[in-house]
Order: sequence, then structure tokens, then C-alpha cells
Amino acid sequence: MKTYPFDALIKHHLLVALALAIWIFVFLYFTEPLDVNEFNDTQKLMYLPGYGVLGALCYICMLPIQQFLYKKSNKEWSLKNEMLFTLVFILFTFLVVRSFYLYVIMSGDRNPYTLRYYTISIFIPAIATILPIVLAGRWALGKYKNKRLEDAKIEIQGEGNYESLRLSFNDLICVQSSDNYVEVSFLDNSTLKKQLIRNKLSVVETSFPELLRTHRSFLMNPYHFQSWKTENGKLGIVVSQDIFIPISKTYATGVKSTLNSTTK
Repeated sequence: MKTYPFDALIKHHLLVALALAIWIFVFLYFTEPLDVNEFNDTQKLMYLPGYGVLGALCYICMLPIQQFLYKKSNKEWSLKNEMLFTLVFILFTFLVVRSFYLYVIMSGDRNPYTLRYYTISIFIPAIATILPIVLAGRWALGKYKNKRLEDAKIEIQGEGNYESLRLSFNDLICVQSSDNYVEVSFLDNSTLKKQLIRNKLSVVETSFPELLRTHRSFLMNPYHFQSWKTENGKLGIVVSQDIFIPISKTYATGVKSTLNSTTK
């Protein structure tokens, strides 16, 4: 599945909703669709912000559906998801704004626009103008998030010229010494993978002080800590993917202190 730029943070989508509300008001105020040209300035300021607020609220109401699709797709967003979200958003918005038109704008008027005319001549041209702003904002948020993630990636280099592993720090689970190599355990789209790189554990430890030394042969990422475990009388840690990492007496005090402070 090819991913589509996407930002899952709700607070960022609230900004999209705010921008949508402002844009709808500006669009209606200056283009004067419907019978807006018959409104005086006071009436414009009375009714038109309602459409903007409704547009923003419709977008906000769609966010739980967005989160559902995101989780269902294992936190991967595709073009198909974006199209499905957009379609549901358009249909829901149509129902809301049509109701607003009938029961608020045209309250008491016996001759409102027919459903066909309202849809073809008013709603579709309006949504064709307004929707690109929403889609562009969502796409820009996703691209910006991807750039931030890319900038946050680390690179574990080997002694060879073309030997390295580039990944997000939070995807790195642990590093184990293996003769003249280190074995890196990491996540790739939620799948556990391992890669041997010719280097020393001490070099990796120096390069990435955020990693925690638990044993002369192990470094672990505190981000993936899950639980303490005693195995064959020896204290250890269980991290993501049920990987067991031993703790030697030399490092036990420091490990306990660090993990207790970072997991509170």
C-alpha cells in the first residue's frame, strides 16, 4: 500500500477546521452565491459566519472517522483512505448545510431552492472552490510531518564504506554485540527486523548517548521498555516484540534509576 502524506495529530486538524471556517466566510461574503447579494451588511455578518462554523464543525465531526481509518490501516494513511474520508466529509457537510439553509436561512419561506437546484447550482460549485483548500492543507500537514520525521532519523554507521542503517530513533529497539559486529533490532512498519553492522558496541554507545547500557553486550532504547523480568535468577527487561534484555550487576543501579525516572 502506497502511503499518502498524513498528520494524525488532532490539534493540527483543528487548525485546518479554523482555516476552513474563515475561508468559507470569505468565499460567501465576496462571491455572494445563493441570495447573499440580497442581504445587507448586517445580515451577511449574521448568517454567513454560520456556514463557516458549520463547515468547521463538520470537519471536526469527521476526525473520529479519520482516526478509525488510521488505526484500521495500522497507522498507515493511503490515497484510498484520503478519498474515502473526503467523500464522507462532503456528504455529511451537504446534509448539514442543506438543513441550515432550509431551517435557518429560509425559515418561514415557502419557496426555498429545490434539492436538485441547490445541489447542482450552489453546493457543487461551492465545494469545488472550498474543498481544494482543505485537501491542500491536509497534504501540507502530512508533508511537513514526514519532513520532521526524516530530519529526526539517525544513522548507525559501519566500518565499511556502504554499511549503515538509517531509521527513526523510536524504531530502534536494542543493539547487541556480536563478535566484530553489532546486531541492531528495530521496527520497520511495526515488523521486527535485525541487521548486522560491522562496528563496536562502544562506538554506537558514544554516538547515541540516549541509548542505555544494560550489559557489556547490550544497549537498549528506553522508549521500548515494557516490564521488568527475572529469568533463570537473573534480572532483565522485556522490551517491544517481547525481546528479553539481560541486566548485569555492573549496570543494574543506573538502569533502574534511568528507567524509573523515564517511565513514571
